[in-house]
Amino acid sequence: MATSAGTRVDLNADLGESYGRWTLGDDAALLSVVTSANVACGFHAGDPLTLQRTCAAAVAAGVTIGAQVGYPDLAGFGRRFLDMAPDDLTAAVLYQLGALDGLARVAGGRVAYLKPHGALYNATVDHEGQARAVVDAVAAYDPTLPVLGLPGSALLRLAGEAGLRGVGEHFLDRAYTDDGRLVDRRLPGALLHDPDEAAERAVAVAREGRLGSLCTHGDSPGAVAMARTVRAALAAAGIAVAPFVAPAGG
Repeated sequence: MATSAGTRVDLNADLGESYGRWTLGDDAALLSVVTSANVACGFHAGDPLTLQRTCAAAVAAGVTIGAQVGYPDLAGFGRRFLDMAPDDLTAAVLYQLGALDGLARVAGGRVAYLKPHGALYNATVDHEGQARAVVDAVAAYDPTLPVLGLPGSALLRLAGEAGLRGVGEHFLDRAYTDDGRLVDRRLPGALLHDPDEAAERAVAVAREGRLGSLCTHGDSPGAVAMARTVRAALAAAGIAVAPFVAPAGG
């Protein structure tokens, strides 16, 4: 196992998921803790003004902006699988990526990576067709954009084959199966709520030095407390917290 000396890891969270008068999560507080923001793109969550304000706040905080693309499923928060044809899915990802990048550029930044959301994230672990559709969209839009995903997934494998940079992440507030998949949210014990447990896991994963990013969900209860506890534990262990790709100006 690697030592902490010289170790660095990214800390990301899902942001921009409020819609109209409905508020989800404390984005302002999380932006003071995380180094990368997975910003919704309007398909699973987020309205245009929310996304514009989230991008501006991320730029002001020096936090890297990532496009969190999902299925067109506002009612289901993007957590229901949609059997989309590959060309439909590629176009949907391009639509979201372009929209968020435009809002980010107006704010003085830009989208610096892409991460699928919810059911799409889970689908791209094993669904070759959907994983390839997402990769095709990124390659067509900007082949310099890294793709954030589950280690061992079809998404990261296909991204590498396409010449894209694939970055593995670990979820601090989710349980895993024995084969490294995420436990279904509908099952008991799938969600973890103890900040100290998340912090202990964060330090252990970071010390292994295999993954580029750690994730905590912005919509989880106690998300801010968990993120702060994790960051403090990483600092105490001598592990630097820094984005896996630097924020970029417009």
